[in-house]
Amino acid sequence: MDQRPVLFFDSGVGGLSVLGAARARLPQMPVVYVADSAGFPYGTKTEREIAARVPALLGRLAERYQPRLIVIACNTASTIALATVREALDLPVVGTVPAIKPAALLSQTRVIGVLGTDATVRQPYVDDLAARFAGDCTVLRHGSAELVALAEAKLHGAPTDPARYAAILDGLFGQKGGARIDTIVNACTHFPLVVDELAAAAPHPVRFVDGSAGIARRIAHLTEGQSWPDSPGEGRAVFTARDAGIDRLAPALAGFGLTRLDAL
Repeated sequence: MDQRPVLFFDSGVGGLSVLGAARARLPQMPVVYVADSAGFPYGTKTEREIAARVPALLGRLAERYQPRLIVIACNTASTIALATVREALDLPVVGTVPAIKPAALLSQTRVIGVLGTDATVRQPYVDDLAARFAGDCTVLRHGSAELVALAEAKLHGAPTDPARYAAILDGLFGQKGGARIDTIVNACTHFPLVVDELAAAAPHPVRFVDGSAGIARRIAHLTEGQSWPDSPGEGRAVFTARDAGIDRLAPALAGFGLTRLDAL
C-alpha cells in the first residue's frame, strides 16, 4: 500500500478546518499537518515576506516528508504564493481561495461579505474572483487579524469574548450597504473554527461559506485510483517553532486524528 501522506500546510491551526473536511471524505488518508508557528501570523505580513517564505519552506517539507500531494490550507499563502509553489514542486499542490463563487450562488440579496485577513482581502486575486463570479453582487470586505487570534485561542482551550466577534462583524455590517449582507465568505481557514460564535454574534441570520468541501473533492479527484493504507496510522502535527502553548493544543489536534506532535 502507498504510505505517502497528504501534507496540509497553514500558518497555524486554521487548516484544521480543511483537514476535517478531507478526512471525512478520505478517512484512510495518512496526514502530515504543518503549522508554520515560527512565521505566524501570515495575515499581517507583507506580500514579499510570504512570497519568499512559503515556497522555500514547502520545498523543505516536500523533501522531508515525501507527500503525494500538498494542500496549502491557508487563503493568504495561496493567494500570494500558490503559483510559485506549483512551479517549484513536481507534485500536485492544491490551494485555498475565497469561496466567492458559491456565496454568489446562495445570496438572495446580492450583497456578500468577505471576511479574511488583511493580506487576503486586499489581493487582486479577490478582485478577479468577485468580477468573474459575483459581477451582479456588491462584495464587501473586512480584514481581521484578531479573529485569527480568537480561533487559535479557542483551540488552545481559552475562553473568548462574544463581544469581540460582534465587533469584528461590524467591520462588514457597518459598511454602506452592509445591512443587506445575507452570505459571508470565511476567507481564512481559521474562521470556520469559530463559525458558531460568528453566527451567534451576527445582527441577523446569515449563511457562512468556505472552501473546505471543494478542497476535499479536489484531493479525492487528484488521488483517484491511488492506493491507501488499510489504516491512516498516527497523524502527525509538525510545528516550525515549539513552545509550551503547543502542548495545550494536543486535545484539539487529536480530534482531527493528529496524535503525534513534532517540531521541524
